[in-house]
Amino acid sequence: MIMLLLAGTISGVSAQLRGHVGGGAYYRPRTTVVVGGGFYSPFYSPFYYGYPYYMEPSVPYHASKLDQEIADINHDYAEKIESARMNSSISGKERRHEIRELKEERDRQIDLAKRDYYKH
Repeated sequence: MIMLLLAGTISGVSAQLRGHVGGGAYYRPRTTVVVGGGFYSPFYSPFYYGYPYYMEPSVPYHASKLDQEIADINHDYAEKIESARMNSSISGKERRHEIRELKEERDRQIDLAKRDYYKH
């Protein structure tokens, strides 16, 4: 029984060392980095995606009035730009010019909204 278990373990290890699994498909092993004498794997770390779940802030983020206004401006101009892209009655050069003007106007509106917000 011990011999069968040992043979299965050895064949599994040798398959991993060769880098192949099954019908010749390449298997990329996980990366581990030695840090301070121990092993560290970012795939198993609770800190891999920021703080662990128990350290998440309990108060949700509420967008400020400025954030909401900028989002509205971006949404409005995204619709205008998309309709300009779909406009097939004008040439490509005129279409690109119109899209460029809409993007510049959007940026001016956002700058104006920021100025108004920080003035008050």
